[in-house]
Amino acid sequence: MKGLTDIDGIRVGHVSDYSALTGCTVILCEQGAVGGLDRRGSATSTRHTDAFRPDHLVEKVHGVVFAGGSAFGLDAVSGVMRYLERRGVGFETSAARIPIVGGAILYDLAVGSSAVRPTAEMGEAAAQAASDRPVEEGSVGAGTGATVGKLFGLRQAMKGGLGSWTVELAGGVRVSALAVVNAFGDVIDPSTGRLLAGARVAPDSTELADMAACMKRGQVRRSFGAESAETNTTLAVVATNAALSRVEANKLAAMAQAGCARTLSPVHTTFDGDLMFALSCGAVRADLNALGVAAAEAVALSIVRGVRLARSLGGIPGLGEIAGPGGAPEPGSGSRLGSIPGPGGGPALDG
Repeated sequence: MKGLTDIDGIRVGHVSDYSALTGCTVILCEQGAVGGLDRRGSATSTRHTDAFRPDHLVEKVHGVVFAGGSAFGLDAVSGVMRYLERRGVGFETSAARIPIVGGAILYDLAVGSSAVRPTAEMGEAAAQAASDRPVEEGSVGAGTGATVGKLFGLRQAMKGGLGSWTVELAGGVRVSALAVVNAFGDVIDPSTGRLLAGARVAPDSTELADMAACMKRGQVRRSFGAESAETNTTLAVVATNAALSRVEANKLAAMAQAGCARTLSPVHTTFDGDLMFALSCGAVRADLNALGVAAAEAVALSIVRGVRLARSLGGIPGLGEIAGPGGAPEPGSGSRLGSIPGPGGGPALDG
């Protein structure tokens, strides 16, 4: 399976800046898709998401952009719109076709260079790079500077990343997800209940602190600030080849949020900008509740993959370096950092 591009009509492209540790990810549906949206976090920053609501004038959307750079990164949406306009894609008006592209950002300015953010040019380049090949995952695109487990600040956090997964139902129905994991909380393996990645007990330790337990003991963050890594976000999109109305697409986005609740602890906090998009790109008939079950599973597995495939960057350890692909440090295990190959099995990247 290829991840989100298993859905016909969906293309995905990334641009990553490994010097500034930021980037953007573009999801294109040029033939148009019925869109939906569910917003759970209290620190969202978006562009043109009203078009994903069921009461909006436009009936189809043409893309979604996830970017780093905090609110500055919303500029990347303009580049995607330029790309689509040149291709004649958009909502037709009397004077021009207007591409309907939703955008959402995450905060990665404290990880790399705060002076470099995704631009319109970066968004356009990501759109040009979009393809229906298997989705590249890990420390790529909007996941380049993503981090998780920030109760004690970035010095004790771990790398987040980008993951994608597909769940198949009977009758040829598919539900796929793509998630960018930049959560305030820890990440849990839903199949075992074990902590995978998150806040560590000390900057030089790989022992996981268990944020939820720490918070119940009174160790909490009361405000934004450099030490709490400002805002945090898990951005995700679920796409299906099933035919949905706009009301149903919004319900699918809401049901897909269960995948975040299974894998992030704590989730949907006042520090998180968690947002879920939904895209209906097909004509297959399917039960909405069954689609919601599959969407939650696809989101949960995408989150786990994004963290498991994350590389150490910016001095922040990635899970693969600690435990190897598919592994995780046990709380209290005292395991130490190792190395993880770069893209294509190349040299390890120094954090």
